[in-house]
Amino acid sequence: MIKNVTDIYIAVFSDDKSFQKLPVPGKRSGPEAFAFDSTGKGFYTGVSGGKILKYLPGKGYVDFAHITVSAKTAWCDGAFGTAYIGKCGRPAGIAFNTKTGELYVADASLGLHVISPGGGLAKKIADSVDGKPFLFLDGLDVDPTTGVVYFTSFSSKFGPGDVLKAVASKDATGKLFKYDPSKKVVTVLMEGLSGSAGCAVSSDGSFVLVSQFTKSNIKRYWIKGPKAGSSEDFTNSVSNPDNIKRIGSSGNFWVASVVNSATGPTNPSAVKVSSCGKVLLTIPLKDKFGDTLVSEVNEFKGQLNIGTLFGPFAGILKL
Repeated sequence: MIKNVTDIYIAVFSDDKSFQKLPVPGKRSGPEAFAFDSTGKGFYTGVSGGKILKYLPGKGYVDFAHITVSAKTAWCDGAFGTAYIGKCGRPAGIAFNTKTGELYVADASLGLHVISPGGGLAKKIADSVDGKPFLFLDGLDVDPTTGVVYFTSFSSKFGPGDVLKAVASKDATGKLFKYDPSKKVVTVLMEGLSGSAGCAVSSDGSFVLVSQFTKSNIKRYWIKGPKAGSSEDFTNSVSNPDNIKRIGSSGNFWVASVVNSATGPTNPSAVKVSSCGKVLLTIPLKDKFGDTLVSEVNEFKGQLNIGTLFGPFAGILKL
C-alpha cells in the first residue's frame, strides 16, 4: 500500500510474507552494508569480528573473507569480536569493482582494504593519509565508470567505540577520501563533515553523495563537469542519513534513515531520493526492526537488502 501524505509517498508493507530475516551465524552481528558480484546470486556483507560473509539463497551464509587472521577464529565471535575491533576488524562500507572483481572494504578501525575475487585475507591499502591515521572509517563506494574508490570517515577525533560521543558533541571532523587504484594514492576531498556515514557515486560518475548523520544533511561533491571539485547541499529532507546506495542506472538513491531522539534511535526507514534530492518514497521499518539503527538499504533484483549496525540479522523486503 502506498499513501500520499503532502506529496511524500509512504509505502506500507503489512504482509509479513514480503519480509524475511536472515540471522547472522557465529554469534556475530551487525550486517552493516551489502555488495553484489557479477553472478547476481545472493550478497556479501561485513559483520562484527572482522568477517565478510557471502549469503546464497537456499544455502545460507558462508565465510568469504576476513580483515585479520584473528577474524577467522572463534575468539572473534560474540562480544569479544565486538569489543576488540583493533584485533579482529569491523568491516563497514563495502563495494565491488565490477570490472576487476575486487571487493573494497572500509574497516571502521583498521583502514581501507581490498579483497581478491577468490576471498581470503584482506590486503590493507591504507590506514592513514598525509601522516594522519584514519580513526573511524564508515562508508565506501566504487565509481562504476572509473573504478576509483570513495570512502568516508565518520570522525577524525573519535573512534568507533565513541560514536555516541561523536554524535552528542556534534563532532564535525569527518572527511571524504578518494583512492585511485591506478595511482595507489589516497587524497582528501572534503573535510569538516558532521558524522559522514555513507557515500554513493552517481551511475554516470559525475558526482558522489556524502551523508552527514549528525546534521541530517546530504552533500553532493562534483567529480566531473563545470562544478568539478566543489560541493553543495543535496538535501536536508532525510533525518539522520546513514549509508546511501544508487539504484542501478535510474539516477535515484536509497538512504537508510533514523530519527534520532534523546532516548535512542527510533523510526528507522528506507528513503528513496531522486538525483535532484527530492524524496520520492519512504518505507517505515520500525515494525520490522524496532529501535535498531538501520544502516543501509540496498536494492537488488526487486528487493531491498536492509542492514543494521548492531542487529543480529539482515533483512530482505520484497518490493
